[in-house]
Amino acid sequence: MTEPSTNPEVHRLEDLAGDLARTHRVTSKDRGVQTARIEADLAALERDGYVILRDLLSQKEREDLRAELTPLLGPVGRNSFEGHHTQRIYSVLNKTRAVDRLVDHPRVLALLDRLLLPNYLLSQLQVINIQPGEDAQLLHPDDGFYPVPRPRAALSVATVWAIDEFTEDNGATVLLPGSHRWPDGRTPTDADPRVTGLMPAGSCVLFLGTLWHGGGANRSTAPRLAATAQYCQPWLRTQEAFTLSTSPEVATEVSDDIRRMLGYSIHPPFLGMVDGMHPKRLLDINDS
Repeated sequence: MTEPSTNPEVHRLEDLAGDLARTHRVTSKDRGVQTARIEADLAALERDGYVILRDLLSQKEREDLRAELTPLLGPVGRNSFEGHHTQRIYSVLNKTRAVDRLVDHPRVLALLDRLLLPNYLLSQLQVINIQPGEDAQLLHPDDGFYPVPRPRAALSVATVWAIDEFTEDNGATVLLPGSHRWPDGRTPTDADPRVTGLMPAGSCVLFLGTLWHGGGANRSTAPRLAATAQYCQPWLRTQEAFTLSTSPEVATEVSDDIRRMLGYSIHPPFLGMVDGMHPKRLLDINDS
């Protein structure tokens, strides 16, 4: 690793970009995913605001996830948005390593590397189990709480992983194609086209934070288990304060990519620093 200059010439803020940030490898645009596949996914995102990535997890991986996650499911939600018949797991990384493979899946990161700035952050991670009898969730865009006028580029990107198959009846995510381009004040009406995010178990729907969507009603007789990870630009405040909710011990166990996304990274020139230093210095690990 090249050490940052101890006395850099600074004539503008951009001159500091290689100082603290240099001590941490930024995100890549490779990930081993074929360029043609990435470009097709990006085209779908630009057109519709979402793309379904099919069959990313094997049956064994899904079974292992279910076995690990089911005992960790919490009580049902506290309001209609969380769902009165929906169980969730919060602070997932502090409770299990089972979901790590979803958070840093190469197919997802290959898109995030092109949609967000380097050293983007994990904003939220949950496991969601929609039980029979649950009503449809309020339609919403995930980055609507950031007070930045629309229309605009998305400030965040979300994934929803189908551990169970997503069907018409069991609470599959409802998506409003094209709504990522809506201006401020535009809200869904009955006339707007809606798509049910049907996908086989082991698949993932990835959508822009500006896209209107919501969990569907579960009219079936079985629960629908899923995991969701949301990512945001590296200069934004995250929904979950991961550097507080995730122990330093866990931060040393996760992958380099997840560690960066937890906040052990710098957005140039110095956003995220601790005591004037790179936050990774707080962890007893070798630099990479």
